[in-house]
Amino acid sequence: MTTLTFDALKAQIKSGAVDTVLVCLVDMQGRLMGKRFHAEAFLDMAEDETHCCTYLLATDLAMATPDGYAAASWSRGYGDYTLKPDLSTLRPVPWLDGTAMVLCDIIDHTTHAAVPHAPREMLKRQIARAEKMGLSPVMATELEFFLFQGTHDEIAASGFRALRPISHYNEDYNIFQTSKEEPVMRPIRNHLRAMGVPVEGTKGEAEAGQEELNIRYADALACADHHTIAKHAVKEIAHQQGYAATFLPKLSPDSVGSASHIHQSLVRDGANAFHDADAPMGKSALMDSYMAGLLKYAGEAMYFLAPYINSYKRFAPGTFAPTRLVWSVDNRTAAFRLVGEGTKGIRVECRIPGSDMNAYLGQAAMLAAGLAGIDEGLSLPDAFGGDAYGDTGAAEIPRTLRDARDALLDSDMLRAAMGDAVIDHYAHAAKWEIDEFDRAVTDYEIQRGFEKA
Repeated sequence: MTTLTFDALKAQIKSGAVDTVLVCLVDMQGRLMGKRFHAEAFLDMAEDETHCCTYLLATDLAMATPDGYAAASWSRGYGDYTLKPDLSTLRPVPWLDGTAMVLCDIIDHTTHAAVPHAPREMLKRQIARAEKMGLSPVMATELEFFLFQGTHDEIAASGFRALRPISHYNEDYNIFQTSKEEPVMRPIRNHLRAMGVPVEGTKGEAEAGQEELNIRYADALACADHHTIAKHAVKEIAHQQGYAATFLPKLSPDSVGSASHIHQSLVRDGANAFHDADAPMGKSALMDSYMAGLLKYAGEAMYFLAPYINSYKRFAPGTFAPTRLVWSVDNRTAAFRLVGEGTKGIRVECRIPGSDMNAYLGQAAMLAAGLAGIDEGLSLPDAFGGDAYGDTGAAEIPRTLRDARDALLDSDMLRAAMGDAVIDHYAHAAKWEIDEFDRAVTDYEIQRGFEKA
């Protein structure tokens, strides 16, 4: 695995090996936005700055410009943000000739302060909270997605009809089936590894054409960087091979959805602070309080784990997506799964997020909740055993974006952790998604009521 030092990049530019640098920010949706610089021009600004329009942090999936944001609007003139390259994120982009990439932090053009609702900054602030407590967050994400025959452009031209997955039956752990998909999956693994993203492996998932990508744990910010770059890479590499990758969580009512689980632990003095060899299950009192915070505040944090209308279609019994806010030991029906019982690698896995999650926002919300649990000295209830889908006494996961938005707006914990302006900004993003869907007339409505209504 390799990333690039600035000196190494300069040498590659001088030799002609690199002629283009992608200067990227992360938007509200967790996508890479930015500019392509000629490499020599990048050297002139790399340790300084460039600029982007403020609307990039006040838009939606379709890149619309909704009214109602306090931070960016027509009345404010949609001015500029400053992009400050984080040179520690320099890396090659092996599937694009002569290309390197850098991620940027987003700075207010006037005050020169970090923009508080920028996803990377939101995660940094929660990491800083943990570090003040002597703790360093370590996380890993699992990323599921579907591959379809034909490029995104070809599928869009067909009206997204008659989608043909890359395979035609359940390929969960199936080596023969996934061997047929290696023209796409092998370059994904190898290119990501070559750019410093510590990919461990891939496997088939539980539907036709569904894949899973596993990336090794890292500090929380690096984990979110790796996750975001990987999603971008999967789409581009699949496109190069004539396929389309989608991270939409639920594609049909008859199939399971795509998830993006978050594994979490905290390190103190180089050791896993969640581990206590003398405690039951090997989990420390600190881990108990952290997990209790996750349980208490999961509903309030839900928007950051499931940000769209479609996100909530995953949560159904028998789909491996949770429906109840319980924790359990190595149990995939629970919202939170304790993994690595009795070992130094003990950790908690949040199974709520779908593949559409913005990793920076999801991880920031989990940290805020877990750290609140530690601050409040919360006690962890007993582990749930059995099928959590059938536990009607346990709190239910918010089942709609509207419910999640209401919980976000009412969250004193998240307002204290992230700031009122940040919460109001993302609550407005949720409102826009709800309003847009409420205006739509779906195929379901027409097919159900065209004749019968």
